[in-house]
Order: sequence, then structure tokens, then C-alpha cells
Amino acid sequence: MKMKLHWQIFLALIIGVIFAFISRAFGFESLVIEQVSILGDIFIRALRMVIIPLIVSSIISGVTSIGGSKNFGRLSLKTMSYYLLTTLLAILTGLFLVNLLHPGVGAHLGLEQIPENLNSNVEKLGDTLMGIIPVNPLAVMVEGKILPVIFFSLLFGYFITRTQQPYQKILTDFFEAVFQVMMKLTHFIILFTPIGVFALIAKIVAQTGTDVFLPLAGYMLTVISALSIHAFITLPLILYFAGGINPFAHVKAMSAALLTAFSTSSSSATLPLTMSSIEENAGVSNKISSFVLPLGATINMDGTALYECVAAIFIAQVYGIDLSFSQQFIVVITALLASIGAAGIPMAGLVMMTIILNAVGLPLEGVGLILAVDRILDMMRTAVNVWSDSSGTALIAVSEGEKGLTVLRK
Repeated sequence: MKMKLHWQIFLALIIGVIFAFISRAFGFESLVIEQVSILGDIFIRALRMVIIPLIVSSIISGVTSIGGSKNFGRLSLKTMSYYLLTTLLAILTGLFLVNLLHPGVGAHLGLEQIPENLNSNVEKLGDTLMGIIPVNPLAVMVEGKILPVIFFSLLFGYFITRTQQPYQKILTDFFEAVFQVMMKLTHFIILFTPIGVFALIAKIVAQTGTDVFLPLAGYMLTVISALSIHAFITLPLILYFAGGINPFAHVKAMSAALLTAFSTSSSSATLPLTMSSIEENAGVSNKISSFVLPLGATINMDGTALYECVAAIFIAQVYGIDLSFSQQFIVVITALLASIGAAGIPMAGLVMMTIILNAVGLPLEGVGLILAVDRILDMMRTAVNVWSDSSGTALIAVSEGEKGLTVLRK
């Protein structure tokens, strides 16, 4: 009997971790880092290859299937309301725990090297809103800038519905055909997910080992606890009471996407698998998933926003700086906005940390305090991001009256 994909991925994760520890024990971790990891890099490149054409075709075909401006506006309002609400809840959870546990008080940590080009990204938040409107739509597609691609695709899809026949039908059929081809290609790439996951996780564990975690155990515990509360309590409660959705059935339906998000640390790279899982396993229609998920993979960063809030206050605690209520409020608002501007790629949240540190006057060098363990936490917060995206998609599908969901409470 063929093993289901999520079990294949889980098994690949376990084998990858064991293989990495063996490589460290016998001294051939460089082989894993430099050679075996190539398989993971190939897998990520293949996923990124389909992202832009998949997003463009899925959003345009999704918007054309939604219909008129009334339906488009209603769906947009529901999507943005959910994303803002859950991101804010995540930030407040992190804020509560970091103030309760005080992981940075009394911690004596040596500063590590700051990531390259960190300072050059400080003004990124100010450019985010302006950058949503692309000067050249084809250029942003080539550059892989997701937010302006989504904006243009939404407008293009909407105005197809305002175009006269036969042009409306020609364009609708064309983009639906492109979308179907991209999904076929995506399914082919997904077949190689276990191999990619094995290589990626083996490289990460071979690089980090376990020694780097001990000095930052309190910080990691705070972030992981806050992420767990949001993922295992807040979002399931919203699913159950707001949508009548069985959280256990939904997490089972999304397990392959969640495991892939964990191993790749990229919600954008996981998007093709997220769309496939929620349509085939959860029963959400393409009309909803193609609209909600690409937007979520770009602007809905619950885990990233939570992490940024905790990390900023942790850094302040390490430096002995007591942030006032107003300063912590600034951290909350800035984390909310910065999470929207964060790209769905590995370590994007770390780059956006500079915005929050600047907002409350903390030294940028503080990022070096948390750099050693960021990769592991990045994996966890990315899985939370994708879990929130999929939960919102299912909720919106229920609110739109879809009856075919396999995750509804019996």
C-alpha cells in the first residue's frame, strides 16, 4: 500500500535528523552541508519556479469565478479582517509571555555577527505600501516580488469580469487553462517533497547541532510556547466556534503542507502544496483558495509577527532597557505592519526585526543575540504562518456557504 505524502515527509524529517547527527558524530557533516543539501536546493528552486505563474493564474481565475464587484469586495473584506485579527492575537500572545517569563533578564550573551545587508532593509516598511503598485508588472514578476504581483493579478482578474464578450470568455478560459497546467506541474514537483525535506533538514541539523541552543533556552522556550498557544489553542478555537470546523481533521488535511513549511522555512515556497492540500484534502473550492491563500502567504504572518514582538522585547531585556507601555504598544503596531512587509522566504522576519528595533530605539546589533537559533525558530513560525493561512481559507469557505468541506464538524 502506498504511503501517504504526509507520512513520507514525516519519515524524511526523522531520517534527515538522524543522518545529520550521525554525520556530526563521525565528522562528515561537511559532506551533508555541501553535497547532500544540493537536493534540497533543487527542490526549493523547483517550487519557486512555479510560484509566480501559479499565483498569477490562480488569482485571475479565482477572481473571474467570484463574479461581480459585490462578491469581490465581500471576500476581500473577510480575508483582510481574518488576517489582521489573527496576527494581532498572535502578537498579543507573544507580548504576554515575554513579559511573564522575562527570558532576557540576567542573560549574558556574546554578540554574534550581524547578517549582511541588514541596515539596507531598515526602510523597507516605508516602501512596502508604495511598492504594492507595480510600475512594471512584468518586471516585478521577473524579480519575484509577490505583493505587487498579487495586486496586479487581482485588478486584472476583476476587470476581466467587466469586459464584454467574447473577450471575457477567452481570457477566463485562457487563465483557467494556465492554472490547470500549473497545478499539474506542481503535483509533479510535490512527488519529490520527501527527498527535498530530507536534504534540507539534514543540512540545518548538521550546521547547528545542539550546542547553540543552551545559552538561549529561555528565549526559545518563550517563542515556542507562544507559537504553540497560537497554533494549538487560539486558531483551533476560532476554527471550531466560528466555522464549525474540526481542528484535528483540518490539521490532518494540511499535514503535508505544514511539514513542508517547517522544513523549507518559506510560506511562499510551500504555497503550491498548501493550495493542493486544502483543495484535495479539505474540500475548499479553487474559487476561495486561489484568492485567499496567495494573499495569506504574503501578508498573513502570524508566527513571524509573534516572533518579532518577543525578540524585540527580549533584546531590550538583555540590554537592561525597560520598555514602557507606550513603547511596547509601538512594538505591537510595528510588528503587525512589518509582518505584512515580510517576504515569505527564510529569515525574512529577522530582516524585518530592524524596523521594530529602530521604532523603539534599540540597537540593531541586538539581532546578533538571537541569530544562532533563528533558523530553528524560523521553521516553527513558518509552519504557524501556513497553518493560519489554511485555517482562514477554510473559515472563509464556510462563510461563503461551501458545502463540500471534509473538515466540517459532524
